[in-house]
Amino acid sequence: MTSNGTLIDANGKWTLRFERQLAHPIDKVWRALAEPKHRDQWFPQRIEGPFEVGAEVHFADDPNMPEEGFDGRWTSIEPPHVLELEWGTDVLRIELSPTDDGCRLVFLDRLTDVEHAARTAAGWHVCLDGMAAELDGRPIPEMDEATFYEHHDKYLVEMPGPRHVWGDVPS
Repeated sequence: MTSNGTLIDANGKWTLRFERQLAHPIDKVWRALAEPKHRDQWFPQRIEGPFEVGAEVHFADDPNMPEEGFDGRWTSIEPPHVLELEWGTDVLRIELSPTDDGCRLVFLDRLTDVEHAARTAAGWHVCLDGMAAELDGRPIPEMDEATFYEHHDKYLVEMPGPRHVWGDVPS
């Protein structure tokens, strides 16, 4: 199983799909998704707000500058198998299923704009590597310029969109 993401057409909605086999029990992986002390280690923003279906949340990069974040909402929480939320205008869905040697994670990002698929795939690739490191007790890899371009350039071969500039947020 490759750790790379793929871009699929899911019933007319462009969706990034990652599948990872994790050598950890499903309950431990669920905690990495659901509990802020673990999730904040790998997810790109802090999620502020109640952890319940229908609850509106705020995604913040910097706790001192909440106006720079954006909003979303939990749409499905089915412990320990499904977690879904609106992440700005995208919809993220994470599905867990037990396997003989841990669990399988399927991460889906239903994109609003396919033009940014390669950039988004690079970001999620590094985040999911970070989650695996957190679960393993290893240091979490940094998302720096070199890491971004390493993954972004790889995804540009398979996905549409321009080469983004490190640090720029597409409009």
